[in-house]
Amino acid sequence: MPEALAKFIDLPVIEDPRGNLCVIESGQHAPFEVKRVYYLYDVPSQSTRAGHAHLALHQLLIAVSGSFDVSLHDGSRAERVTLNRPNRGLHVGPMMWRDIDNFSSGAVCLVLASAHYDEADYIREFDRFLAAARG
Repeated sequence: MPEALAKFIDLPVIEDPRGNLCVIESGQHAPFEVKRVYYLYDVPSQSTRAGHAHLALHQLLIAVSGSFDVSLHDGSRAERVTLNRPNRGLHVGPMMWRDIDNFSSGAVCLVLASAHYDEADYIREFDRFLAAARG
């Protein structure tokens, strides 16, 4: 069986009758230094987000509420995974095309990123990504 394109990371949960607490520490649970945090919400169910790759950026994607699917492509293989647990993240590394879709009602996608926003780090055309990934 081939290696997965991205790695699932189970995040520690502190259970309490008053409600659970999930911890994510930079460099420990997120396998990189976190420099930016953002989230997607109120995404219409038929919409697709992402649609790009990054040259150097690492991301940890977490479904903090609801669920969504992440389609990945490394230039030669494709994989689709569902995120639906707030204590499980998906580490997506550089040079990995990603599309995020199939958002459930109320879904929130939290993203921890290894760098500040830099448009020069994006590859937004799939053909250009394929050429770079295969080159």
